[in-house]
Amino acid sequence: MLQHPQTDYNAPWKQRFRAPTIPWATIAANEPRRGLVMTNAGDSYQLYAWDVPTGALTQLTNRAEGVPLGVLSPDGRYACYLDDEQGNEIGHYVRVPLQGGELEDITPDLPPYAASGLVFSRSGNMAAMVVANADGFHLYTLDFSAEGRPGAPRKLYQSKRIMRGLALSHDGEMVAVGSSERSGSLDMSLLALDTATGRQIAELWDGPESSIESAIFSPLASDARLLATTNHSGVHRPLLWNPLTDECRDLPLDELQGEIRPLDWSADGGRILLMQFHQAVQRLYLYDLERQQLLSLNHSNGTFSYLGGTFFGPENEIFAVWQDAIHPSQMIALDAETGERTRTVLAAGEVPVSHPWRSITFPSTDGQTIQGWLSLPEGEGPFPTILHTHGGPTAVMTEVFSPANQLWVDHGFAFLSINYRGSLTFGREFEKQIWGDLGHMEIEDMVAARDWLVQQGIAKPDQIFLTGWSYGGYLTLLGLGKRPDLWAGGMAGIAIADWTMSYEDSADTLRGYQLALFGGTPEEKPDLYRRASPITYVEQVSAPVLIIQGRNDTRTPARPIHAYEARMRELGKPIEVQWFDAGHLAFTRIEQSIDQYESMLRFACNVLDSQR
Repeated sequence: MLQHPQTDYNAPWKQRFRAPTIPWATIAANEPRRGLVMTNAGDSYQLYAWDVPTGALTQLTNRAEGVPLGVLSPDGRYACYLDDEQGNEIGHYVRVPLQGGELEDITPDLPPYAASGLVFSRSGNMAAMVVANADGFHLYTLDFSAEGRPGAPRKLYQSKRIMRGLALSHDGEMVAVGSSERSGSLDMSLLALDTATGRQIAELWDGPESSIESAIFSPLASDARLLATTNHSGVHRPLLWNPLTDECRDLPLDELQGEIRPLDWSADGGRILLMQFHQAVQRLYLYDLERQQLLSLNHSNGTFSYLGGTFFGPENEIFAVWQDAIHPSQMIALDAETGERTRTVLAAGEVPVSHPWRSITFPSTDGQTIQGWLSLPEGEGPFPTILHTHGGPTAVMTEVFSPANQLWVDHGFAFLSINYRGSLTFGREFEKQIWGDLGHMEIEDMVAARDWLVQQGIAKPDQIFLTGWSYGGYLTLLGLGKRPDLWAGGMAGIAIADWTMSYEDSADTLRGYQLALFGGTPEEKPDLYRRASPITYVEQVSAPVLIIQGRNDTRTPARPIHAYEARMRELGKPIEVQWFDAGHLAFTRIEQSIDQYESMLRFACNVLDSQR
């Protein structure tokens, strides 16, 4: 039964948003007593120094818009992050001492840049970063003195095409970076460069349509090997490559299904921590390189952080940032031999009893199997329903603790989040099916999800709402325009409404990503950009629309939303746009998120009330 909106300060759904969580944490490579954590112990997500033996956290940053990402120096003395203007993701890398002290710009002589990665060599003598500007993507290195002072950045490599993924060898003699020069798309080859001269040492490429990614150098000073993945088989699988000898071998893991990605090396270089994705469900494994032996770890279901936060810890433990649908993100320790949970390292806050998720599959309009996560309220259906699409599109929805999902189910809505075509971990063909044809198969998958929800008796046909953030916000607006007869309304967060305007106004990192997805610029592919843009279909929109957008966003800029809103109002169509003064990473401010989701809840309930 649909519940009246719970808007009091201590409503259970608001308590879930405010509960402290640990989305990621890391330990210094050469000083395991020191760590770095991102958490919302206050009213926004900030960086905290972590005293690993005691678990004590000390706040390092206090930016109004939050600090969602950071890099810890190998000696544990400094935390680095991008210092931008009100969350616009354009600025300079700075560092702050973990023991307290002044903020320091480590690239003061460079003009402001959009950044897509900063890494250190394990010895700490060098850092490397990829930044972008109007001239393309640039790879820089910075030498650090024995006292830890940064030198001037040295440009090693540049390209008009997107670069992503970055790794430095133990002492910084080599840097590895993913390059799309060969493909012009998001497919990568892996370049190994001499950091002293910029000379290309070697390139690892698996041919057209394949991609090499996820480089991690061995932790040993005498070992030039690095871990990466290749999808030449159709799914990403790990390999070992030595750029100095050009020796390359795939790890023999034929007994495992799905995609396998390397997470970390053991300190002695003898074992590798692996993560399996099969139908968006994760499992962890250890691989012994000498014995060529695979060990399955016996751990709970849920999601382990695969973008940092799951690694070999001290005392024969694996440290893992973990969550599931009813437990907020926290850091736990697993026995490094069995995978059994041994303790909670960094706890999350207490939350009200929450609703579980279950994995479901359904056929899309062309028969392709689509996976999703379903959560249901108490009682018998059909229910008003939220159909959610994740951002990216190069991302995947796994079983996570989502205060937003719980909000809807608390109020009597069914909730389904789908991994539409374009999502990661379902194989190369699945991911690439949308490249050069954005907004086509994704909408087909959304329509099929709606049909399945109705056929299963879960959703009321006239009470299904679209929602999502970033690319999910884009799909919300596009779905409302391309299939207007199917939806009761749409709630789009930090969305894209016009791809051409977005290309013109985005940060250079995102412009390169968009160029790779579309296979060309708006001038080169005008029809494709037009077909993919929600503003093209405004005249067909019939359901009410709510958009929540950041004024300082350089990933999904403001101008296209202004244009979309103006056109909707010109046509007399119901639209509400709420603006906030920050950038794309809106989740970093807790009370702001609560206000935004309360607006979404009121919007959906008002639409349903109008049907009575």
